[in-house]
Amino acid sequence: MTISFNKDKDLGKVYRVPCLRCSGKTDHAVVSAYQLRGDEESGDWSFSWIENHEIIQCLGCKAISFRLAKSNSEDFEHDQYGKTFYPEAEALYPARLDGIKHIDEDLVYLPTQIRRIYEETIKALANQQPILAGIGLRALIESLCKDNAAQGHNLALKIDDLVELQILTPNDASILHNIRTLGNDAAHEAKPHNEIQLQLAISVAENLLRSVYILPAKAKSAFTNK
Repeated sequence: MTISFNKDKDLGKVYRVPCLRCSGKTDHAVVSAYQLRGDEESGDWSFSWIENHEIIQCLGCKAISFRLAKSNSEDFEHDQYGKTFYPEAEALYPARLDGIKHIDEDLVYLPTQIRRIYEETIKALANQQPILAGIGLRALIESLCKDNAAQGHNLALKIDDLVELQILTPNDASILHNIRTLGNDAAHEAKPHNEIQLQLAISVAENLLRSVYILPAKAKSAFTNK
């Protein structure tokens, strides 16, 4: 087996990938790169592989990420003209979700326990762990109810009590019930929900966190002694 190295091979190359901070995909330039190539042979058999290790930077917000792309001679496809090509398996670190801009600098306004659950749920979503993400969404709602002293012998009643406390609107409560159901299925039946459902659920949960915690805290700070 032979392994060769090629430093900064794709320096300056631009990829369009999901950004850590921006909402959606943006152009990212390679600022540092290291390519590894390997070849193995045994009789009539041969195998080759390529790994591109790259530090990339968003050309918008300037966020730094790491990109790993792998390809090998055994995984190949043909284009519409019959030409062979070798698709890359791409991974981005830290993991992120395409199209969703999460709470970032405003995390400081969330209670410690709720912030911890939220961050772990986001990680589960980004790392394609739908069952854990569903459980995390339910835990997030339970913590919100507990933090606001909602009453009831089950989570459904506690959500309804948040309406009585004027913390949530009836429409908000209806949405939380849908998210609660996702969490129930994940926790009790180990049922994974699809990515669209989970991303919608986390977007709704984030909006509630903003309305219950973040915006009131910012308003109190902005209008104090005015």
